[in-house]
Amino acid sequence: MGFIEIDGLKYFQFESLLKQPIVQAVFTRHGGVSPEPHNSLNLGGNIGDTDENIIENKRRIFASLSIPFESQFDVWQVHGTNVIIPEAPRKPLQPYDQADAILTDSPNLTLVMRFADCVPIILYEPQKHIAGIVHAGWQGTVNDTVGAAVKKMVANYGVKENNILAAIGPSIGPDHYSVRDDVLEPIKKRFGNTWQEMIQFKEEVAFLNLWKANEINLHQSGVKKIEISAICTACHTSDWYSHRAEHGKTGRFGALIKLAG
Repeated sequence: MGFIEIDGLKYFQFESLLKQPIVQAVFTRHGGVSPEPHNSLNLGGNIGDTDENIIENKRRIFASLSIPFESQFDVWQVHGTNVIIPEAPRKPLQPYDQADAILTDSPNLTLVMRFADCVPIILYEPQKHIAGIVHAGWQGTVNDTVGAAVKKMVANYGVKENNILAAIGPSIGPDHYSVRDDVLEPIKKRFGNTWQEMIQFKEEVAFLNLWKANEINLHQSGVKKIEISAICTACHTSDWYSHRAEHGKTGRFGALIKLAG
């Protein structure tokens, strides 16, 4: 795994997916046109940035990877478990579908999501050439959004769970994500006897490891091949947007996957 810089943009790629016939990247906050506090490669709407800036930032991302901008498909993320399979790209000002996971078997689509502490999860099934992307904050983790995506991939495309490759991207890390009982109790209920694997107490404050929790969700779904970037957005706000570390005054970075073909 590692970082690549091109034309002022800096992005991360998963090592386990590099040899697969896909394009995959998680973009840092560098190389865009958005002003503070969204500086500079912000993809998030309804947070004070302009549509013009966001569209230009997306165009730069797609150009850096030599992907047609017209292939984009993104959604309005709502911390739910809805998984959608689009039939066509979304036009720049076309209304969003509400979902937190997207799947496709079409090389004509580029799946895009936005993040600022929540967990990006890339899915790829190489036998039948299926791509997916998932957004999982604590609610999506408790409700097992990634598990819903795996189930729909199996049901819709007939893939085998143990053939799926998964990659967990930059998000808030276990040293920074302190949680209270309103999060801790649902975590205990969801994960049962395994909850202690993802919760660490420091001076009676609970800290949640979203990476471990989603790894467990993937394992329970039958996915065994998992790469974890272990990059904490709150630790590295010079590169990543962090809603927690920047007190909500920040942007959203983009993650994407596209099938070759």
